[in-house]
Amino acid sequence: MGTSVRAPRALVGRGEELRRLEALVAGAGNGQGGVLVLRGEAGIGKSALLDELRRRAQGMRVVEASGSQFESELPFAALHQLCLPVLGELGGLPAPHRLALRRAFGLADGTPEPFRIAMAALDLLVTAARARPLLCLVDDAHWLDDASTRVLTFLARRIAAEPVAMVLAARHRLDELPGVDELPGVEVAGLADGDARQLVANTRATLDEIVRDRVVAEARGNPLALLELPGAGGFALPDPSSVPSRVERSFQDRLGALPDAARQLLTVASADPTGDPGLLWAAAERLGVEPPAGALAEASGLVDLGPRVRFCHPLARSAVYQAAAARERHAAHRALAEATDPGRDPDRRAWHRAQAGTGPDEDVAAELSRCAERARARGGAAAAAAFLERASALSQDPAHRTERALAAARAHLADGALDAAAGLLTAVTVDEDDPVSLAEVELIHGQLSFVRHRDGDGPAHMLRAARRLAAADPRRSRACFLDAVEMALVVGRASGVMDMVVEAARAAPRVPGPPDLPDLLDALVRLATEGHRTASRPVREIVASPSRWRARPALAAMLAVECWDVDAHDVITEWVLASARESGSALTLRLGLGLAAVSAVHVGDFGAATAAIAEEEVVADAVGVAPLAYPRLHLAALRGRPAEARPVIESFTAEAVASGTGQTIANAEWATAVLSNGLADYPAALAAAGAATRHGDLFVAAVALPELVEAAVRCGAHEAAATALAALTERTEGSGTPWALGVGAYTRGLVTGDEGDFRAAVGHLEASPFGPYLARAHLLYGEWLRRRGRRRDARRHLRTAHERFTGMAAFADRTAGELRATGESARGRAPGGTDELTAQEAHIAGLVAGGATSKEVAARLFISPRTVDAHLRNIFRKLGISSRRQLRARRSRD
Repeated sequence: MGTSVRAPRALVGRGEELRRLEALVAGAGNGQGGVLVLRGEAGIGKSALLDELRRRAQGMRVVEASGSQFESELPFAALHQLCLPVLGELGGLPAPHRLALRRAFGLADGTPEPFRIAMAALDLLVTAARARPLLCLVDDAHWLDDASTRVLTFLARRIAAEPVAMVLAARHRLDELPGVDELPGVEVAGLADGDARQLVANTRATLDEIVRDRVVAEARGNPLALLELPGAGGFALPDPSSVPSRVERSFQDRLGALPDAARQLLTVASADPTGDPGLLWAAAERLGVEPPAGALAEASGLVDLGPRVRFCHPLARSAVYQAAAARERHAAHRALAEATDPGRDPDRRAWHRAQAGTGPDEDVAAELSRCAERARARGGAAAAAAFLERASALSQDPAHRTERALAAARAHLADGALDAAAGLLTAVTVDEDDPVSLAEVELIHGQLSFVRHRDGDGPAHMLRAARRLAAADPRRSRACFLDAVEMALVVGRASGVMDMVVEAARAAPRVPGPPDLPDLLDALVRLATEGHRTASRPVREIVASPSRWRARPALAAMLAVECWDVDAHDVITEWVLASARESGSALTLRLGLGLAAVSAVHVGDFGAATAAIAEEEVVADAVGVAPLAYPRLHLAALRGRPAEARPVIESFTAEAVASGTGQTIANAEWATAVLSNGLADYPAALAAAGAATRHGDLFVAAVALPELVEAAVRCGAHEAAATALAALTERTEGSGTPWALGVGAYTRGLVTGDEGDFRAAVGHLEASPFGPYLARAHLLYGEWLRRRGRRRDARRHLRTAHERFTGMAAFADRTAGELRATGESARGRAPGGTDELTAQEAHIAGLVAGGATSKEVAARLFISPRTVDAHLRNIFRKLGISSRRQLRARRSRD
C-alpha cells in the first residue's frame, strides 16, 4: 500500500509546493522514490515546508540532517546526522560497506574511497527502507560539507526505484554544491499580497491598518519577516537592508530582554551544530550556567531544548552567534572543546579549540594537523584544507607555518578549489635556503597552471621544482621531471614544450638501482631523442614489468600502444580494473574502463566497448563528473556511421580546441581520418591524418600514420605517402608484434604495390586479435587485386573483409561497393537484436544474459537491485520477452 498523507494543515499560500511534496511522498510509498530541492531566500518558508511534510507523512520513517556553517568543512558531518538513526541496520550490510561507513564517521581507522562510502550509504538507506518507506529531510543544504554533498547527490540519483524520498532545502547559492543544482527543484517564492495579509492576521498582532500595509510591503512576501516584524513594533523608520538581515535583528532584539546566563546558554547552543543537549549542558556547567537559564531561553521562543537542541529558525541561530561578543563566543567554544570527548569526536574538539581565541598555539595547531590527516584519510579534502589553513595561522614556528600553508594549498588543489590554493601560495613566505619548500611552491603552481590553462607554464614549473630537488631528493626530482613530461604530452609537441621538457629531463639526477633497468622517464626521453628503433625494446621491457609502471598506469598504457603491444596493454588494463574494484576508487575505475573500451574498439568487439563505455558513464554520473569522451570518439570513428560519428567528433573537437591540448586535438583529427577513409573521402582523410601526425604526438601518430599513407596514396600524394610510411616503418619494425608487422605490411603494400606485402599483412594479422585491421588488410588486398583485373581473387578477400567488418558501417559499405565492381553483390546483414536498447540497458542485458544476478549487476553498476529489476522490465518490454531465460536464449542465438 502507498503511504498516506494527512489532510493539509493551514500553511498559508503554499498549496503548490505542498502538492509537489505530497506527490513525492506518495511515490516513495509505492516504491518510486525521488528527490526535490526547495530553493529560496532565507526566511522564505523552506524549513516550514519541511516541518509540515514531517507532520503529514504517515507510515514513513523520517531521518534528518542540517547543514551548518560551523561544520561545512568537516567531512561527512551531515551524512552522519542523516544516517545516525538507522546505523542499527549496519549489521545487514556487506562487510566492505559496514567498514566504509564506520571509517567515514570516524568509528574506525582507515582510508575509505569516497565512492565506496556513497555506495555504502545507498545500501544503508535502502536496507532501512525495507520495513517502511524512508523520508530524508536535509535543511540548510547550502552549508553542507563537500563530502556529504557528493554522497547525497549520488543517493538522489539512485533512489528512483526505491521507497525513499529525499527533500533538501537550500538558499539560492547552489553553485558551490556540485550536482545539487541539477536535481529537480521547487522555487519557493514570496507570498502573494493576499496570503501575506492572511499570515499577518494569523499572528494576532494588533496593528494599525497603515502599519500592517507597510509591514506587508517591506516584507516582500517573506513569511518569517511577516511573522517577526510586527512584534518589533510598527513605527520604526524604513530599513533599506535585506529582509533576512532585518529578521536576524528582530531575533537579536529578543536577546536584549534575557538575563546574562540565558544569553550565554544560547551562545553555547549556537556554537554547537550537533544539537546534543548533553554536550550543551556539560559546556554550560563549565561556564557556571545553571539549569533555570534553560527555561528562560526557551521562553524567548528562540530555541527548543528538547531531545535535540533546535533553534526556531537557522537565522535565529546565526543571529544569536553574531550578537555575542568575541570573548563570549571564544568562551563558548572553549567550554565545548572541554566538554567534547577527544576519543569519540577529536575533530570537533580540535575545531572548537581553534575557535577559542587563544592566539598562536603550537599545541592546537598540531592537533588541527592531525585532524587534517584524518579528514584526508576519509576523503575530505575540503576539511583537510580548512584544518591546515587554520593550523598554519595558529603555528608559532615559521617552518611549521609554511609547511602547513603549503599542505593546505595542496588540499585545496585536490578539492578543486583553485582560487583558494592560489591565494595561499601568494601569502606564504618561504625561506630561500629551503629548496624542498621552494620546490613545493613550484609544484603547486605547476599543477594549478596545468589544470587552468593546459599550456607550457605547468611543465615549466615542474622543471623548476625538479631542478631544486635534484640534490636534496633525487628520486622525487625524477618524479617531477616525469610529471613535466606527462604534462607536455597532453599539451602536445606543436608548441615546442615537449622538446624543451625532454631536453631538460636528460639531465635528471640518477637514483640507486641496476643501471640496465631504465625507468619510465628514461624510456620517454630515449623514445623522444633516439626514436623507436632503439627505444622500442626498453620501452616494451618497462610496460611488461608492473613494478615499474604501477604508479603511472595511464602513461604505461599509452606507451604500450606506441609499441603496438596489445598483450602489455591488456595486462595494464586488467590490473587497473582489478585495483579499482578492490579499492573502490572511482577515478581508477574510470581509467580502467576507458582503457578497456578503447582496446575493445580496436579489436572489433564493439559490444564489449559499448558495455565498458556505459559502465564508465554510470561511474561518472555517480561522482558528478562528465564521462570520458575519448572512448566514445574511438567507437564512433570505427563504427563509421556518419550521422552518429560526426556529432561526437565535432563535440570532442570543440572541447579539445577550447582546452588547447595538442594531443586531444590530434585524437579528433585521427577520428576524422578513419571515418573519412571508410567513406572513401580521401581528400578529407588526407587533411585530417596529416594534422594528426604533423607533430608526432605519442600514441596518436602510431595509429594515424596508416590512415595518412592510405589517404595519400588514393590522392596521388606519393611523397607524403612515402614520408609517412618511413615514420610508420620505424615504429612497426621496432615493435615486431603481429599487429605492428601486419599494419606495416599492408601500408607498405599501398605504396610499393608488392603483392607479397598484402599477403604478409594478412598472415601477421591473423595471429593477432585485431579484427578490424585484419579486415582492412583483406579490403586493401582485394582492392589491389580488382584494380589489376583479378576479379575472382579479389572477391575472396573482399567477401572476407565484408564479413569481418561487423558493425563498421563505412568500411562495410566501401567493401560492398568494391564487391559490386567485381560483379558480385554483398550479402545483407541482419539488424542487431538490441539496437533499440540504451547503452546501459544493453550492458545490463549482457550481464544478466551471462548469468549475473540482480544483486551482482547492482554491485557492478553502483545501483540497487530494485533499480536493476526496473531496467530489466524495460529491456523485456523492448525486446518482446518476459524472462531472463529468454534473454539468455536470445543472446546465444545472436
